[in-house]
Amino acid sequence: MAHGDITHIDIPVNDVQAASRFYGALFGWDIHEIPGFEGYPMWSTPNKVSGGGLAPRGEGFTSPRSYVEVDSIDDALAQATQLGAEVLRSRTPIDETSWWASFRDPDGNEIGLFEGRTGDGD
Repeated sequence: MAHGDITHIDIPVNDVQAASRFYGALFGWDIHEIPGFEGYPMWSTPNKVSGGGLAPRGEGFTSPRSYVEVDSIDDALAQATQLGAEVLRSRTPIDETSWWASFRDPDGNEIGLFEGRTGDGD
């Protein structure tokens, strides 16, 4: 993926198993758990162009959140702040090669940022 691509979408759900069945049947998504992320199944579209996670609804997961690939989370957060955004979460590790962060844009939308390697080796 490249800077500016949407790389991941979290969908908050009340019942992870029921949501997995629903989205799998409705859209044909491949939904599975990844070791180390139990209780947070990942989904991908049939053509593997996009994907995300089914996040248990709660603190930090109250509405869908799209993640945008950036070259540098720190640079993107600095620029977002200059443009009127509020940082909600600073650069946070996912694993040894990937990080995420989030901000609220001037219209109140929460946007996630992703820096690092995606599952396809990028």
